[in-house]
Amino acid sequence: MSLSQTEKLLSIMAQLRDPSTGCAWDQQQSFESLIPYTLEEAYEVADAIERGDNDDLKSELGDLLLQVVFYTQIAEEQKLFDFEQVAMTIADKLIRRHPHVFANAVFEDDAARKQAWEEAKALERKEKLSAGSTRILSGLTKNLPALMACEKVQDRAAAQGFDWQETAPVFDKVLEELAEVKDAWISGDQVHTEEEVGDLLLVTVNLARHLNVNPEMALRKGTDKFTQRFNYVEQQVLSSGRVMTDCALEELDAFWDEAKQVLKQA
Repeated sequence: MSLSQTEKLLSIMAQLRDPSTGCAWDQQQSFESLIPYTLEEAYEVADAIERGDNDDLKSELGDLLLQVVFYTQIAEEQKLFDFEQVAMTIADKLIRRHPHVFANAVFEDDAARKQAWEEAKALERKEKLSAGSTRILSGLTKNLPALMACEKVQDRAAAQGFDWQETAPVFDKVLEELAEVKDAWISGDQVHTEEEVGDLLLVTVNLARHLNVNPEMALRKGTDKFTQRFNYVEQQVLSSGRVMTDCALEELDAFWDEAKQVLKQA
């Protein structure tokens, strides 16, 4: 009987890690050494999705799956766990977190469903931690991008009722924090300025949550938009036989306004 593609992949990984006949590079890898590759592959998956390149997405998902297989092979060698146990863990978690699908639970709306999801996650955190050490904000992954970590912290706090009930006051808070950044800047206290900028970023993430906007995706799209407009400005300058540092800011601003119109029409 032929192997399934999953079994084939697991077998290949075991061969690559074989102490005698495997690949020297693969043999040298550890949980820690693979972290940069895992992060890179996850971002490459996101990039393929945003570009709408489905063929590349299929390839990048394979690269990301390789990371999972690599970790589980190392874990199996250390007699910690194997691929089947990893699959079982996530399958059990999905069933537990979706009682409306697997246990006939009924939720009135998305808010109730999200609340149940957060409660299930909170219960899982309690099971991981020893009695008396449970904290609502404990257990967050330390290596998350700062923007994503900020959103997750606020989501957990909001699930406990620690959140504005209306959106309008969040706008006021953004303006308040912006004014405090300006005051700190005027004072010349760099440490205080950094602190106030952090507060401004945090409340901006909170505003994004209240507007049902994913702040990570919003910033990525904003950065992409800036990049496209900047590239247009650069091209206009290069077409005139100059470099950007040869141009006055007013001229660059004029090209920028032109880029907004041209790219919007495109």
